Amino acid sequence: MTQIQSINPDIPGNRISRLIAFLYGLVAYLTFFVTILYAIGFVAGIAVPKTIDTGAETSPAEAILVNLLLMLLFALQHSLMARKRFKQWWTQYVPNSVERSTYVLVASLCLLLLFWQWRPMPAFVWQIDDPDIAVAVAAMSLIGWVIVFTSTFLINHFELFGLHQVTANLAGREMQAPQFRTPLYYKFVRHPIYLGFIIAFWAAPEMSVGHLLFATVTTLYIFVGISLEERDLIELFGDQYRHYRRQVSMLMPWRRSP
Repeated sequence: MTQIQSINPDIPGNRISRLIAFLYGLVAYLTFFVTILYAIGFVAGIAVPKTIDTGAETSPAEAILVNLLLMLLFALQHSLMARKRFKQWWTQYVPNSVERSTYVLVASLCLLLLFWQWRPMPAFVWQIDDPDIAVAVAAMSLIGWVIVFTSTFLINHFELFGLHQVTANLAGREMQAPQFRTPLYYKFVRHPIYLGFIIAFWAAPEMSVGHLLFATVTTLYIFVGISLEERDLIELFGDQYRHYRRQVSMLMPWRRSP
């Protein structure tokens, strides 16, 4: 989820196959959209039937094991399917035009499975009693989600989540080659989407053991993901990205003088 844009789509086939690909991409995008909205409620503990701290309780050992396996499944899917070598193999069977949509759909399904099967560990690690401070911390979490969403639109939200590719394929247009850009947030931090997630996960007025486990593991995974992602970015953009990496911080918003 960075400045990388997806690879060129297939040469358009017949109109029906392109329409089917578009509808598939639309379903994948809508699934993602519902999933990310549910994720906000799941982490914040609001407006959804099952949150990070609700559901049938199990033994601590079972909860830790199941929750770690659920997060590992998402991490493996999210990293493996994003790699260039996997894409080269995968697109022998899946059309290029829906490769990104398939990635988005599978990632969304993995997250939905996590929400469904997550084992709560509701004992509090901390709990902010002052209502004003609690509201301020909850607002900080919301700001994190705002950073996530606005960052995706800065680098082309609909391409990042596959809808642009299937729309171009439907219209019989080829996708443009990826361009290296650093709009707004990207001038001060290389990975504002990940920064937003970290803020959203950790800014909690009530931090349960389960929430702490979720925030810790996802943060560790973010650093692994950044390492893999930046390797791909260097391969794609070469010295242009190496210079950018020297000048701009990974997650803390500051920038060195040129």
